[in-house]
Amino acid sequence: MSDPVHLPQELDVRVMVPIDRHRTLLKLFKELPVGERFIFINDHDPLPLYYEFRSIHGDVVGWEYLKRGGHDWKVMVTRQEDSVGREFTDISTLMDLRKMDPKDLRHVVFHRYGMMEEGHIMELIAATDPTELHNIFRDSFEGQYSWTYRKQEPGEYVVHIRKEVGKKPAEVATSMVVNTFDVRPFHPAKRHDMVFDSFAELKPGEAFIFTNDHDPKPLYYQIEAENKLPFTWEYLQAGPEVWQVKVAKTKG
Repeated sequence: MSDPVHLPQELDVRVMVPIDRHRTLLKLFKELPVGERFIFINDHDPLPLYYEFRSIHGDVVGWEYLKRGGHDWKVMVTRQEDSVGREFTDISTLMDLRKMDPKDLRHVVFHRYGMMEEGHIMELIAATDPTELHNIFRDSFEGQYSWTYRKQEPGEYVVHIRKEVGKKPAEVATSMVVNTFDVRPFHPAKRHDMVFDSFAELKPGEAFIFTNDHDPKPLYYQIEAENKLPFTWEYLQAGPEVWQVKVAKTKG
């Protein structure tokens, strides 16, 4: 008689701030023995992490969704084979676009960029010059990033994108504030829904203000990646304990 299968203990990363989730899960997979697995729960689709695992460690990542949707995304991650993961000190994240489904590319890159700390660098590797992504960075984040080619050869383009320190978006036009709320008393998953639901309800020329207990900039990049309407993001208060942001849909 075979021994029963025991699933590993579930790790709920929703209680962590985004940057800590990233560090914790990268470390877990790096140290995971071949054939072993772990389960984690997130408040949104953690697909960018799947591609980052593959970018760093190669095609050795088992990724199974146990639950999808809402604010309960449950994923089981397995190390299928041994591999020598890439070690780096000059960059904070690696995204090999050659390993991505093209339909996921924009969301993955900008979601991950949103989680990066100021002064940190994302390395992109692509088979062709990623000019489309470069155009989006230039149009959306002018003055807030640097884009440096480290390699330009047929089949392999390497780009370093640095999130500049202390750079702020241009001043935004006055919009009518139609909603003000404080997300701090709520679970992280609920906070995410509150912001996205409020954004969906905005009409052009309207805005809402929300208060958080840490920098919610990753939400900015999620909105940027998933939304096609012009919007602005203005810090009214920027830490260290209270963060207040005004989000508006513009009339343009």
